[in-house]
Amino acid sequence: MELYIGLLSGTSMDGMDACLVDFRPSVPRILGSLHKPYPHALLAELRALLRPAAEEGVHRMARLDAWLGELFGATALELLQNARPLPAPVIAIGSHGQTLRHCPQGDWPYTLQIGDPHRIAERTGLTVVADFRRRDLAAGGQGAPLVPPAHAAFFGHDRETRIIANIGGISNITILPRPGPDGAQPAVWGFDTGPGNTLMDAWILRHRDLAFDEGGAWARQGRAHEALLDKMLATPYFHRPPPKSTGPEMFNLDWLEAIAPVAMASLTPEDVQATLLELTARTLLQAARTAAPDADRLLVCGGGAFNEALMGRLRELAGPMPVESTAAHGVDPAWVEALAFAWLARQAMNGRAGNLPAVTGARGARILGAIYPATPGGA
Repeated sequence: MELYIGLLSGTSMDGMDACLVDFRPSVPRILGSLHKPYPHALLAELRALLRPAAEEGVHRMARLDAWLGELFGATALELLQNARPLPAPVIAIGSHGQTLRHCPQGDWPYTLQIGDPHRIAERTGLTVVADFRRRDLAAGGQGAPLVPPAHAAFFGHDRETRIIANIGGISNITILPRPGPDGAQPAVWGFDTGPGNTLMDAWILRHRDLAFDEGGAWARQGRAHEALLDKMLATPYFHRPPPKSTGPEMFNLDWLEAIAPVAMASLTPEDVQATLLELTARTLLQAARTAAPDADRLLVCGGGAFNEALMGRLRELAGPMPVESTAAHGVDPAWVEALAFAWLARQAMNGRAGNLPAVTGARGARILGAIYPATPGGA
């Protein structure tokens, strides 16, 4: 027998059709079938998306998914062209995509990344691995952070406990414990600590129309405001135990202004920027100290590694513990995350797990990512 299952919901939206088929005989034989009507609440929400008021949002997301897929594919081709001659064929592209929303809490936890991998495969002629986060969510995890096992592969050390801090829009840390006296390797773990650059970037964009605060120069013109900082630090997320993950859905300018509207109105923009920088530094270091009080070294990657003011503040808060860029350990901080998703693609192509349940809270180790095969004969 050669059994497959087919699942379909048509445009009538009356429910889900399912059939179990044996393809071994010359004429496919249906061994079982089932129609499952949609629950009323689900049907109502699906129909709401078809209303004219919602049409623009659906159209925009689908259009951006296609557009980003073409852009990712073109970028991969340009990368390949610049790297020629290649020493060996490329096995696969690992494409994380662009996150639009990450909501690991609630009645139906979800995460949404766009950048159509079909288009990447068509444009490049290469196999693409994408959609890394949703399998972990389906297994009860947070879907983030996913980089700790890659950090362990790149930066693990046999004589040091290391913390890897990835400061992108959101900051996350990975704890890489040193082996025990018996040589046993303790579990790697990590979590999102809170905002990285996202609040600072949004604030300088609003006030100076700049994408980011280069080197933290603008923040240095202000002074951190302790009362505002205390209100931000009281946010429950910072006190929630891991596993946990977050995103700009929580930490954004609406959140900031709702916390302390009076303080926000009375402070200079530079003072607010300095306070946001202090928030990133303190929450990251406090999380690191709590998670690994005996850590020997903190390695920083992501855009935050290039913010000299932030790196300086991290060093002040870390005391005797060295705080270094991952560049000092062989990997440019700008490319650590892209390297991690290439590593995750390799894991998937080799049938190996990509998540760490101790990090995400998933029920077990899972192979992450869907595989989109190469175009036969190339692009």
